[in-house]
Amino acid sequence: MHEDKIRVLLQQIKENSLSVESALDQFKNLPFEDLGFAMVDHHRQIRTGYPETIFSQGKTIEQITSIAANMLDKNVNIMATRANKEIYQALKSLSEKAVYHELARIVIIRNREVEKTISKILIITAGTSDIPVAEEAAITAEMMGNTVARLFDVGVAGIHRLLSNKSKIDDASVLVVVAGMDGALPSVVAGLTDKPVIAVPTSVGYGASFGGLAALLTMLNSCANGVTVVNIDNGFGAGFSASVINQIAEKAIKS
Repeated sequence: MHEDKIRVLLQQIKENSLSVESALDQFKNLPFEDLGFAMVDHHRQIRTGYPETIFSQGKTIEQITSIAANMLDKNVNIMATRANKEIYQALKSLSEKAVYHELARIVIIRNREVEKTISKILIITAGTSDIPVAEEAAITAEMMGNTVARLFDVGVAGIHRLLSNKSKIDDASVLVVVAGMDGALPSVVAGLTDKPVIAVPTSVGYGASFGGLAALLTMLNSCANGVTVVNIDNGFGAGFSASVINQIAEKAIKS
């Protein structure tokens, strides 16, 4: 996208329809743009394959909408995480394309269609209470162009529920396993597959779960191979990491 903009600017200079000074002014905003309270990274898609994401928590409505408006000018896909309905309404006023995924607490504005992968990410939860974090991972991965499947409420208290879905596990290129309380499910899943497993501890549980710390420590101490752990309730980080892995699998399929 930015390479196209550069070509257009150079052509306008050549045709004398744009001054060198004006072109330089626009070039300055290509790498990043300083809004005073935020430096919007317009080159992130070139470097990492996906535009900057707006983390809404701790930002004012005005800051969020200013960042989003700046990104809309660049015609990129926008994702605002940890968003509430008030943020959604504000972004909806900027673009009719805004969609709110309430469980995931994500607002998306899809300005460009992204081709879906053949290779698949499977999002698994131990319980129904883990679904909001799982949906944050799923929506993130889908926005990045991945085919995503979901398998919810198959925790170790009823392991037969997981085992009866072994075909879904086998069909995935990478798995995101979301669990609170004892956090044991990722170890079980990793023992059933040769694919990478990204474990996500959630803050779901009673007092001694310590807001997800117990699940985090269990996952970090997993005896199963191939388990990588993200931070507590970090569905976005898990979805992004799963996408990076899945895109590698996709390249292998197409090569």
